[in-house]
Amino acid sequence: MLLKRIIATSMTLVAVSSAYAQVKIGVVTSSTGPVASVGIHQKNTVALLPKKAGDLSIEYISLDDASDPNKSVTEIKRLINEDKVDAIIGPSGSPNAMGVIPFVAEAGVPMLAPVGTTAVILPMTEQKKWVFKTHHNDGQIAIALVNNMVKNHVKTVGFIGINDPYGENWSKVFGELAAKNNIKIVSNQRYQRTDTSVTAQTLGVISESPDAVLIAAPGVASVLPEITLVDQGYKGQIYQTHGAALQVFLDMGKQKVEGTILAASLILVADDVPDSPSKAVALDYIARYKKMYNQHPTLFGPGVYDASLLLVNAIPTASKKGKPGTKEFRAALRDALENSKNVVGTQGIINMTPEDHSGFSSADVALIQVKNGKWTVIK
Repeated sequence: MLLKRIIATSMTLVAVSSAYAQVKIGVVTSSTGPVASVGIHQKNTVALLPKKAGDLSIEYISLDDASDPNKSVTEIKRLINEDKVDAIIGPSGSPNAMGVIPFVAEAGVPMLAPVGTTAVILPMTEQKKWVFKTHHNDGQIAIALVNNMVKNHVKTVGFIGINDPYGENWSKVFGELAAKNNIKIVSNQRYQRTDTSVTAQTLGVISESPDAVLIAAPGVASVLPEITLVDQGYKGQIYQTHGAALQVFLDMGKQKVEGTILAASLILVADDVPDSPSKAVALDYIARYKKMYNQHPTLFGPGVYDASLLLVNAIPTASKKGKPGTKEFRAALRDALENSKNVVGTQGIINMTPEDHSGFSSADVALIQVKNGKWTVIK
């Protein structure tokens, strides 16, 4: 009888030890709804994420928020309270990510947001110290665009932005840079992600006869303003942010988006950039994605992939301070993420600091133009 108890106790301890040896990571993407053009590729990427970090195994729990910020909150709470995750990757949309920050901060769970807007990490606050962003900051992309505008003697710009945190932050960042470079914003327009017409906004821009127009919107929403501008006869240069770096932008826009200039991470044109450690990681990710899904990944899947690489790098360090599933481990994981150095990602080399929770360099941003229906590096 005593022997049976000893064996039973030993088996229980092994089971507990095994449970603690597994790191749980929640992934929330918008694989349905208006942001699906972004979220589908992020969800698809989950199958390619590394399953080990040092001696610890990793379990990914993937959920869809249907592009609904309210559902993002519901799914994040579920991951925290029911699944007891150690970290979260997501959500896909900027409004969705902004809306869940108070909940991950209160729970002390690090969140790696694969979104464009810098607003999720800046200005740094007690809540935002739990958030890390896995795409280049808006400012880094904006600098590349403004430098091109200066080079091409652009003096006046019309701005059309999505009416959410993505568009608002772009209006702020671009507005400051434009002013410093003596570029005047002559019209500043907004529209909703679900709008089916932006005729009024584009006519408002065209009436000011700007040298160029910048459209700031993610995913499919970036296409409508450009098509409408072209249909109404606008002949100036049209710029887009990295939110438009999708195959669907080319497919939907066709000839009407020819000549568009945007800036994005080098992975969008990985075949055309010099060899580097990041290029090797990017090409490996692209090859595995294409093998599994028979299509090229967009710019947004890499945000999820790089988040996993950061976690894999940080988990062994965090495990020295606590066991997975504990608040001590999650706090140590946050600290380890904040001190990530020289992590080779698909989009560049990542170096985090307490002040910079993105960690990407402007050196890994490429200026790109649509030529013959393809993304082409501007030399």
